[in-house]
Amino acid sequence: MEESEANASATNPKTTQELAVEGQKHLEETIQSAFQILSSMNDELCNPLLWPTDSSAAGNGHSSLPNGVVVHSDSSSSENTNTQNHGDSSGAGGALEEARFRYKNSVTALRAVLAAIPDSHKEASETGSPADETEVVKLEEQASNLRKELVKKNAYIKVLIDQLRDLITDISTWQSPCSV
Repeated sequence: MEESEANASATNPKTTQELAVEGQKHLEETIQSAFQILSSMNDELCNPLLWPTDSSAAGNGHSSLPNGVVVHSDSSSSENTNTQNHGDSSGAGGALEEARFRYKNSVTALRAVLAAIPDSHKEASETGSPADETEVVKLEEQASNLRKELVKKNAYIKVLIDQLRDLITDISTWQSPCSV
């Protein structure tokens, strides 16, 4: 299905707005999958039936806490235990693997959409119509005029502030007691 979407996007380029909608959909799928991963991990941690019950764990560099949780002392043994715990597809472990798979797929699709956005900007600028170009020129001229007007108004405000400062100085001088 993803290959057909990729082929369709290669022959029929999507607009930035279409890509944004598609990206939002993939982002929502990614969030949903991440939530499912967290939920599956919580289910596994809260269900003692899914915990490993290896009686030889204490002699192999593992220590067991009073609540039954196994603590690993080296990284190689923890990797082996993790593959044993999550390798089987029964119970919540299967749900966790399915959620991970969905998450990876949605992240890949989201990255593809994000990579396609700059291309859509390039195509849109290349296929711009003359009417769009004249509108852009008009808007640039208007922006330039507004900048000039802003400079003039800023200068006028500076003059007003200076006059106000002088007025305040004069008033404070008049109200001060005169020494004769």
